[in-house]
Amino acid sequence: VAFIHETPYLTHQQKVLRLYKKSLRHLESWCNKNEKDLVKATMLLKAGEEEFWSNQHPQPYIFPDSPGGTSYERYDCYKVPEWVLDWWHPSEKAMYPDYFSKREQWKKLRTQSWDREVEQLQAETPADGPQTEALPPARKEGDLPPLWWQYVTRPRERPT
Repeated sequence: VAFIHETPYLTHQQKVLRLYKKSLRHLESWCNKNEKDLVKATMLLKAGEEEFWSNQHPQPYIFPDSPGGTSYERYDCYKVPEWVLDWWHPSEKAMYPDYFSKREQWKKLRTQSWDREVEQLQAETPADGPQTEALPPARKEGDLPPLWWQYVTRPRERPT
């Protein structure tokens, strides 16, 4: 008795996706990714950009959350500055007692650590200005990193 091994039929979409993946893998094999000559690499890059420009789709797919997408910055209207909470009425603050007690502790801690944070930033910033937007970590045991406040109190990415 011979057993016939049945293979599942692939849908059209599966076939297209597998072809796409194979094409990308073969394209990687043909690319000059290890080119050591910088002049030749620059010429290859320029030729590739020109080829892409001439062959690009007139209406490319744009992911919704990407710049130009339908949902780009959709939730930015909900991101209000943290200081707005200072103007809440006491009855509104009473609905979130845990958060506002913690917030008061953060505000005290920010006041206490501010001078050390500014001192660290001034000491570590080069005379010609910062090279990147990255902030340095805390350098001493028990200190907080500069401008930690903006990360602790940042608004939610999406409203609940």
